[in-house]
Amino acid sequence: MLAYMVIREGAKWSDVSRLTPGRTMTIGRAPTNQIVVKDERCSRYHAEVFSSQGTWTLRDLDSRNGTLRNGQRVIGDVLLAEGDVIRIANCQMAFVYDLSKAFAEGGARPSLAGEPGEETVASAVVSDTSESQPLETPETTHITHRRVKTTLLYPAGRDTSGTPQLGEAATQLCRLAFNLASQTDVESVARLALDGLFEGTGSDAAALLLGPRHSDEALQVSDLHVVASRSVPSGKYHRISSFLADTVLREQEAVLARNVQDDLTLGTRNSKGEIESTSVICSPIRQDGNVVGLIHLYSTHASRTLDPTDLEFSLAVADNVALALKNLSRQEELAENLSQTQSEVALLRKQLGADSEIIGSSPLVQKLHMAIGQAAPNRATVLIRGESGVGKELVARAIHFSSPRKKGPFVCLNCAALSETLLESELFGHERGAFTGATDRKIGKFEAAHHGTLMLDEIGEMSPSIQAKFLRVLEGHPFERVGGNQAIKVDVRVIAATNRDLEKDVADGKFRRDLYFRLHVVEIVVPPLRKRSQDVLELAAYFLERFNNETGKKLRGFTPEALERMRQYPWPGNVRELRNVIERAVVLSRGDRIDVDDLTLSNLAPASESWESPLPVGQYEPLTLDEIERRHILATLHAEGWNKSRTAAVLGIERSTLDRKIRRYDFKPGQQGRWEDE
Repeated sequence: MLAYMVIREGAKWSDVSRLTPGRTMTIGRAPTNQIVVKDERCSRYHAEVFSSQGTWTLRDLDSRNGTLRNGQRVIGDVLLAEGDVIRIANCQMAFVYDLSKAFAEGGARPSLAGEPGEETVASAVVSDTSESQPLETPETTHITHRRVKTTLLYPAGRDTSGTPQLGEAATQLCRLAFNLASQTDVESVARLALDGLFEGTGSDAAALLLGPRHSDEALQVSDLHVVASRSVPSGKYHRISSFLADTVLREQEAVLARNVQDDLTLGTRNSKGEIESTSVICSPIRQDGNVVGLIHLYSTHASRTLDPTDLEFSLAVADNVALALKNLSRQEELAENLSQTQSEVALLRKQLGADSEIIGSSPLVQKLHMAIGQAAPNRATVLIRGESGVGKELVARAIHFSSPRKKGPFVCLNCAALSETLLESELFGHERGAFTGATDRKIGKFEAAHHGTLMLDEIGEMSPSIQAKFLRVLEGHPFERVGGNQAIKVDVRVIAATNRDLEKDVADGKFRRDLYFRLHVVEIVVPPLRKRSQDVLELAAYFLERFNNETGKKLRGFTPEALERMRQYPWPGNVRELRNVIERAVVLSRGDRIDVDDLTLSNLAPASESWESPLPVGQYEPLTLDEIERRHILATLHAEGWNKSRTAAVLGIERSTLDRKIRRYDFKPGQQGRWEDE
């Protein structure tokens, strides 16, 4: 059951706070309390009210000057009853279930600040609500018991024939504020505000106009756009005049103008043919001392002339709209921050589960470490090249965590895994309603990587249209979310990775030439595993220990045959394949060591590194395929010391096939290549 605390300071009612079951309401001097009492005699956290088993309980929080209930000091927990009066310092609070029980009946009708006492003769009236006075409380009160829902928020079925005009307006405002707080978008807030304006004033047309969001510059008339508008069925809404809008924006005050001649306002034509309206109201929507929009309403019939009471009502609606818009903005910011935080948490979890360092001690790995150390300190774009599975993302992560941006986010996106539309949304984000399924605003990877590093894997798979937009961002230009118009500028270092021949793609027109040169600032080539065979056993030992810990097994290592097989195998899938082979062997092995039978190896040939020229420029020699094969096999035999097993592994063929080739070409042990004899 809903309950209320009606607050009175001195002889004036100042506020009403609703008590929500399941939530504790605190009272004290600190601004974080739900009810703030600005009195030095009040403790920072003085007392609290909470629900328990269907009843409401008051508890004093060991305050310095104590809490009184109906004149008696509160000790421990006390149950509250209808009409109880709580006193803290100079503040009195009445506990009621029906708001009507907190006020006396038969009292004089309260008046709004600025209500004229005589006929207004000026053509424009400016209202200042900063001197608005709270309602006075009579010395004696009479409480009428009511057990139904409050008529302020649930007016259905009540008789309003005897309700004063301003009392009815206050009821409408209370109901409107309650409904505005539950809206989830700007358009709904605007439509609901217009409904309240038509209900509470005598206007024929009304509109809500807003400026651009998140703008640091003063709002101009040209910046205003109509969010929603309404007019009587027989009429049409006409936009506010520039003069009136500029006046309200400059003065930041609400204006009531009567007998206005304005070519932009709907009305009757006078003898000169000018369009004439009987009255116009324009109220500013103010947030933190700045005007963010306007409420515009007007009447064109003499029987429905807008008066100062309508001016006060429209200004109150404008203030409620400002608060609703501010709450919506905070909700969106919280949603964005939550989304970014969740992304960062996911990335951190991924990093904790990923390899923490580059394993290997070969000269090529040492050279790779040197390249990472040179690229990390600056903010230049890095292009990482290498076959699939060599660890390009691991190199990118090493660059990030060795750079000054290591405290910022590291965001990775695979460009080959998404369609063109989804890739654009992932990179730049989208606004709500930008396309089917876009139910909420989403920040893109560029925004998520602000002050950090963005790695784009498989950059060669990016479509030409996305390449153009991506190039502008790389060159420092702001971008917009999909379906949005707000310019966004970020500080992001980009690391691109690919296993494609970008030079060939540029020649074929598949990749932009200007984007290629923009990415090709610092290039790091990650060598394939077959070129650093001495790292294979070191990596195998690392993965064995890792998967022993994950599976709970206690394998002691590899048999000599398994070590020799791994050393000879060319590893076309590189480190990724080695990792998977070891994981599978650990899971399926039945002995205490991994044997050659536990290694599941493929017959795939290694991928060619198409960006590396097979022969130095100028050394082309026309040869048959048989001659090229003969020379290559002979050179490999010589490089491997005529070890046929290792040679077959490097060539990616079976040992029996190699024997047939040796017999075919009549190779002799120790024989060198023909070009070496020459």
